[in-house]
Amino acid sequence: MSQISYKDAGVDIDAGNSFVENIKPLVKSTAIPGVLGGIGSFAGAFELPTGYKEPVMLAATDGVGTKLKLAIDSGIHDTVGIDLVAMCVNDLICNFGTPSFFLDYYATGKLEVEVATAVVSGIAEGCRRSECALIGGETAEMPGMYSEDDYDLAGFAVGIAEKSELDRTSRVEAGNKLIALPSSGLHSNGFSLARKVLFEKMELPFDTDLNGKPLIEALLEPTNLYVKMFKANRDKIQAMAHITGGGLVENLPRVLPNNMRAVITESSIKVLPIFDLIGEHVARDEMFRAFNMGVGMVLVVKDEDVQDILANTDGYLIGHIEEGTKEAILV
Repeated sequence: MSQISYKDAGVDIDAGNSFVENIKPLVKSTAIPGVLGGIGSFAGAFELPTGYKEPVMLAATDGVGTKLKLAIDSGIHDTVGIDLVAMCVNDLICNFGTPSFFLDYYATGKLEVEVATAVVSGIAEGCRRSECALIGGETAEMPGMYSEDDYDLAGFAVGIAEKSELDRTSRVEAGNKLIALPSSGLHSNGFSLARKVLFEKMELPFDTDLNGKPLIEALLEPTNLYVKMFKANRDKIQAMAHITGGGLVENLPRVLPNNMRAVITESSIKVLPIFDLIGEHVARDEMFRAFNMGVGMVLVVKDEDVQDILANTDGYLIGHIEEGTKEAILV
């Protein structure tokens, strides 16, 4: 009677072991003070930092969405890991949490060691840029659930904050100014709409020129990381809004008290060329709900701190806070 192995069923244990060996130096490169042990145990360990009066643990999780489809179709796999880290840590800092460590989940139909290693190299790069440690992860080879070339990603970031600094909405007041920090492109939101417009409606090839670079490179430009900016300017920031799905109009109200509204001067927004291209076939209101439109993060700051923030970042003014219904409006 012939015997069936796990590999016959589509799961290659040897490939998994080879992948782990490949990523060990990548994981090690992200180590920061607080990391206990190394990869290979059943759980990652991180020592709580000192210096906090009332430390609170914060956690955020996210994925990369259908941006992965473009990475798979183009064979460019070493940037989506940066996206994965950014989508999580950029949320953490909005609650004034300093990222400490990160874990990832990589699921695929067939484990291709070279592809998976490229993905994790991006995750490690994102962690290094965010000054947080990659302390663990999970790889799942699931034939029948995914096609052989497909993979999916999820990420999990944990950080520490002072309990007294968690509530940012109470610090937002009329007269505060709104400073936009530029995005690098779509970041990791709106790709289902972008793909439908660019590749189904307009039928553009990946190598279409967009301001001197191939369209696919512009689309896969990784999400900006704002952790170092936050650390350098936190004392002058009243609140922060990560502009992801829902755009400015849906994310800014998340940091507003009930009696305040954000007023954004639409003409001041430095819209990136990729959005102008997509916007040829999408209504303006829909564009502002689906995409960041060139704004990756918004800082709410006191009027007296505006010049310091502008001098220390690549931000620019886009509006202000005034009394009114809790909402964000474009004028």
